Amino acid sequence: MHASRRESADGSADGSGDGSGGGSARGSAGGSDALVIGGGIIGLVTAWRAAARGLRTVLADPAPGGGAAQVAAGMLAPVTELHYGEEALLGLGLASAARYPDFAAELAEASGIDIGYRACGTLSVALDADDRLHLRELHALQRRCGLESEWLTGRECRRLEPLLAPGVRGGLRVDGDHQVDPRRLAAALLAACERAGVIIHRARAERLLVTADRAAGALLDDGTRVRAHQVVLAAGSLSGRLAGVPPQAAVPVRPVKGQVLRLTVPPAYAPFLSRTVRAVVRGSHVYLVPRENGELVVGATSEELGWDTTVTAGGVYELLRDAHELVPGITELPLTETRAGLRPGSPDNAPLLGPTELPGLHLATGHYRNGVLLTPLTGDALADLLTTGELPAVARPFSPRRFSAAPQESYA
Repeated sequence: MHASRRESADGSADGSGDGSGGGSARGSAGGSDALVIGGGIIGLVTAWRAAARGLRTVLADPAPGGGAAQVAAGMLAPVTELHYGEEALLGLGLASAARYPDFAAELAEASGIDIGYRACGTLSVALDADDRLHLRELHALQRRCGLESEWLTGRECRRLEPLLAPGVRGGLRVDGDHQVDPRRLAAALLAACERAGVIIHRARAERLLVTADRAAGALLDDGTRVRAHQVVLAAGSLSGRLAGVPPQAAVPVRPVKGQVLRLTVPPAYAPFLSRTVRAVVRGSHVYLVPRENGELVVGATSEELGWDTTVTAGGVYELLRDAHELVPGITELPLTETRAGLRPGSPDNAPLLGPTELPGLHLATGHYRNGVLLTPLTGDALADLLTTGELPAVARPFSPRRFSAAPQESYA
């Protein structure tokens, strides 16, 4: 039954569509209401929410459910991720984090998959005097922004997490920063899309189709032409590589490499950590995220190396070295996986949400290190845009048009 709907919903499963009619009325014969290009968590949540609003929705991705989420740690940490100069992004993160409990429950019901949402909190610690000063300054910034965080002495930190190194000098306890399992999140969103009737083409979008100066769909690498009244480009770090996008709507995203490790906590070692623990060690950020299933995620490097996804000995060594300084017992755990992925970074490291200078083409990309955190809000914001033509107020500062006046650097 699903296959027959696929053929009838987009009118072009045999590759015979001509790409015209992009500006036709919603629900017109032979076209979809919305085409989402990209099947990572951002593309999937956009498609799921659009379908839930009654839009005939198509998604194109050669491996839906993959992407950066397979490498992400899944921290929902708008407070501990706060950086100077990113106060506007903080509001977006807090708004999305507040949606997560209901979002997780709704998605579990829609998909039959628990996404591993845990309200376990985060502990950011300092290992030397410079780190302690940095954390004190961050605490002051958090307080100025009205955020809840508690300063702890080194002894109080070790009381919370007994396996921390004796040299921990202090830390910030943030009970409001939580976590999910991004791999389960991706699997749940894919299942929810399928159950909601989203038509999924397991093929790569090769070229944007433009008719009468309006986005009209996409040509896929299997020869299929998918026609759509509106197109959402949500292909992560690959978003800037889609052919056919006119210069005025160029997508300024770049790949930022991150290496991550996964270890297993044997039952004899449990409980190893009760919450996410993070620190800055010799200027590099490191975090340890414990899962309920006994997995421990350690990450993440941040490397501006283009499209390279090689797992390097140096990257693995640095992560293990820094994690060992934070929690010495980590070297006793089995190392079960090493991965590298690409985060989509924008010029200001904030997401690109909403209409471009090309009518009918919208962006949902550039989430950088906040893709998992911003998943619920992004899905709702793009669904609002697709159905009403307007972004919600919280998302408007992140319009792609904020870069339109400046010359665009090529990230392809």
